[in-house]
Amino acid sequence: MSAEPPDTSTPQWEQLFRLPDRAGGMSLQASLRGCIVQAILTGRLTPGTALPSSRVLSQLLALSRNTVTAAYQQLMDDGYLESRLRSGVFVALNARPLMVDLAAASNDPFRGPQERVELAPDWSARVVRSRGHERSLSKPARWQDYPYPFVYGASDDKSFPIEGFRECCALTTSRAQLPEWTHDLESADVAHLVAQIRQRLLPARGVFALPEEILITSGSQHAYSLLAEALFDTQTRVGLEEPGHPHARNSMATRAPRFLGIEVDEQGLVVEGLPELDYVFVTPSHQSPSTHVMSLERRQWLLRKAELQNFVIIEDDYEAENLYEGTPMPALKSLDQTGRVVYVGSISKSLSSALRLGFIVASKELIGALRQTRHAMLRHPSAFLQHTYAMYLSLGHHETHARRVNAEMLQRLVRVGEALQQHLPAFRFQLPHGGASLWVEAPSHIDSTALAQVAQQFGVLIEPGEVFFMQPPKPCAFFRLRISSIGLGQIDAGIAALARAVKTLETRQPSCG
Repeated sequence: MSAEPPDTSTPQWEQLFRLPDRAGGMSLQASLRGCIVQAILTGRLTPGTALPSSRVLSQLLALSRNTVTAAYQQLMDDGYLESRLRSGVFVALNARPLMVDLAAASNDPFRGPQERVELAPDWSARVVRSRGHERSLSKPARWQDYPYPFVYGASDDKSFPIEGFRECCALTTSRAQLPEWTHDLESADVAHLVAQIRQRLLPARGVFALPEEILITSGSQHAYSLLAEALFDTQTRVGLEEPGHPHARNSMATRAPRFLGIEVDEQGLVVEGLPELDYVFVTPSHQSPSTHVMSLERRQWLLRKAELQNFVIIEDDYEAENLYEGTPMPALKSLDQTGRVVYVGSISKSLSSALRLGFIVASKELIGALRQTRHAMLRHPSAFLQHTYAMYLSLGHHETHARRVNAEMLQRLVRVGEALQQHLPAFRFQLPHGGASLWVEAPSHIDSTALAQVAQQFGVLIEPGEVFFMQPPKPCAFFRLRISSIGLGQIDAGIAALARAVKTLETRQPSCG
C-alpha cells in the first residue's frame, strides 16, 4: 500500500521555499533548487521527508510546473532527492553530509563543569606583522549605493562583454579543454596564456620575451609582493614616485625597505639628482595618480642612470592600453638593453579589476626565483581563469573590448573636464591623453580628506590625495576622480553635487577665504 501524500494545504512550503530576489539574474529554476538544497543542508528538511508534487508546489509558489519538474529532476540527479514509485518525491537518505556530534564532545574530562574559559590568546600581542596602519585607498561599505562613485576598483557592469566572456568560459569547460587546466600545475602557468602574452600583449608595447621570462600573478599587487619578498630587506633602498601608487607602496612595505620619495613633474619621474638607490618603482605610461606620461627622453635618461648608479627599475605599465590620442610611448622594458627593467603588467584590468590576473617579465633567473616564491605562497593563480583569459585573448575579444572602453572613457573624461570647469572653475586639472582618472588640485585652503567626508553626504565618492603621498602636504588639496565606475549621464550631476559639498565645507570653515 502506498504512503499517504504529504499535507500541502498549509503555507509551510511557501515559507520554506521563499524564492530570493532575482536581481542577481538567477533563473527561477535555479532559485528553487537553491532553496531546496539550503533547506536540506540546514536540517529543515530531514532525510525521508516527502515533498509536494510538482503540480501542487507550482501552484503554491506561482511557478510553471515545468520549472518545478526540472528543479526536482536536477536535484535527483545530484543526489538530494529521490523518486519512489507511486509515492512521490522524497529527500534522499544520504542527502545531508554527516555532522559532528557536539553533544558528545561537550563532555570534556580535562575541564571542570563550572570552569570558566579565560585562556584565549592575546592576538594583539601575537601578531608581529600587520598592514592595518598603512594608508590605503578605501571605499565605504555599500559604496555601490552612492549615486556618484568617482573611485578606484570599480567597473561599469553595463560595459562588461558578457557574450564574449561567456563564450570563453564555455570553451574552457568543454571536455576537450579540461586536460589543459584541471591538473595541478605545481609552479607552472597555463602555456596558452603565456603564449598569448608573448604574441599579443607584449609586442604592442615593444617588448619581446621568452616563455621562461614570464610569470603569471594574481594581479599587480601580487607582483609587487613577490618582488618585495624576493628582492627587499630592511637595508634595500627603493625609490617611489611622490605622489605615487599606494598599493605598490603598501605591498612592498611588507619587507620594510627604506623608501625614498622621488619628485614627479609633467614628464613623469624626475631623474636629475636621483639619490643612491637599489630599485626605483615607476608608472611611466600614466603616472599614478597624476596621469602624466614619461617622455621618451626621460625614459632614456632613466635607463642610463640605472646603469651609471647600478639600480634596477620596476616598471608598472599602468593603464598603457587606455590611450585616446597620439602614438603609444614605448615601454621602458622595450628600451632596456641591459636587463635592468622588471616589467609588471595587468591582463584583466580593462575587463574587470576583480578578475586579478597580471604578469611579470624579467630575466629567467629572477623569474625562476619568483616562481618558487609564488609556489610557496599559493602555488599558482587559478588555472581556470588563466585558460579562460587565454581564450579571450586568442579570439580577439580583448582588443574589441579595449576599443569600446577607450571610446567610453574618452567621453567620460571630456564630460568630467567640462563639468569641473562649469561647477568648480577654481579647481585645477590637466585633461590626460589616456587613463581612467583625473588628478585635481583644489584651492589651497581645502583639505581633500575633509572634502571627501562632506561629499559622501551628497552622494559623491572621491579619493583624497593624502593616501598617494608618503609625506602629504597639510592641508592636502589634491584628490583623484576615477571614471571607470560612473556612467556618462551621472557625471555632470556628480560634479555639481561635489560643488555643493565644497560650499558646505567652506561654510563650516568661514576663516578659510
